[in-house]
Amino acid sequence: MLKKGLVSFLILTMILLVACSNKEEKNDQAKEDTITIEHAMGKTEVPKNPKKVVILTNEGTEALLALGIKPIGAVQSWTGDPWYDHIKEDMEGVEVVGTESQVNLEKIASLKPDLIIGNKMRQEDLYEKLNAIAPTVFSETLRGNWQINFELYVKAVNQEEKGKELLDEISKRMEEIRNNIGDRINDKVSVVRFLAGDVRIYHKDSFSGFILDQIGFQRPESQNVDDFAEMNVTKERIPAMDGDILFYFTYEQGDGEATKVEEEWINDPLFKQLNVAKQGKVYKVDDTIWNTAGGIIAANLLLDDIEKYFKE
Repeated sequence: MLKKGLVSFLILTMILLVACSNKEEKNDQAKEDTITIEHAMGKTEVPKNPKKVVILTNEGTEALLALGIKPIGAVQSWTGDPWYDHIKEDMEGVEVVGTESQVNLEKIASLKPDLIIGNKMRQEDLYEKLNAIAPTVFSETLRGNWQINFELYVKAVNQEEKGKELLDEISKRMEEIRNNIGDRINDKVSVVRFLAGDVRIYHKDSFSGFILDQIGFQRPESQNVDDFAEMNVTKERIPAMDGDILFYFTYEQGDGEATKVEEEWINDPLFKQLNVAKQGKVYKVDDTIWNTAGGIIAANLLLDDIEKYFKE
């Protein structure tokens, strides 16, 4: 009986040892299949090669697309139905999961993502709920230097080498523009935005302002400021819009109200007295590209505009 009991004990011990060994191997394998990402909400273990990504910012959507990654779900574009024109073909089949300001948790959960990428400024209150659905990484904020968030996103999807290539390419484009436009690099570039009920003069910590600064352009003195924008400006501030060249864009949501504001200001006698207006150097550009989209694809399209308007 003792021998039988001993044999049974040894067999049970071996089974337990093998089970523990298998569990440790699985744990080790799981660790090998993940990477640790430090982000705005802490540190998170994410899949090394995520297959089903949900993205909760517009500029993050552009980051993924530029990397050749189609998300399974994304927040809809601020304008468009539901995507901006310049990305809609690449977004065919992607599920809408709400907006940046109001994401749809049930929809996200139904997609069974293996990675969620969002933003603290937009979705901080939802972080724990999102992280319960899938490993979640948050960027800190949304401002002019879009490259900070881009660098986080490429880490989150384990595409740092490709991300560096894309940033190097855009830096090279900026250098070429700088070299090609000669003395016009010293032009003072003014940037203005019209919205329904608001007019803004954009400074250096805006999407367009950051790119203009990277290229090396000058800004009018009142716009040469390291913050976002002067908002809710009155017509008495129209002289602050002057420069050697002025780009303006209008955030139109389909009701025509922003366009009315634009027309009223552009046709104001005080605006027409600006030197830049007299010189015929006032240009309307796309609000999506110059401000709203805020990502790497829009940045390259903005550079297309710069090349167009600064041809010698």
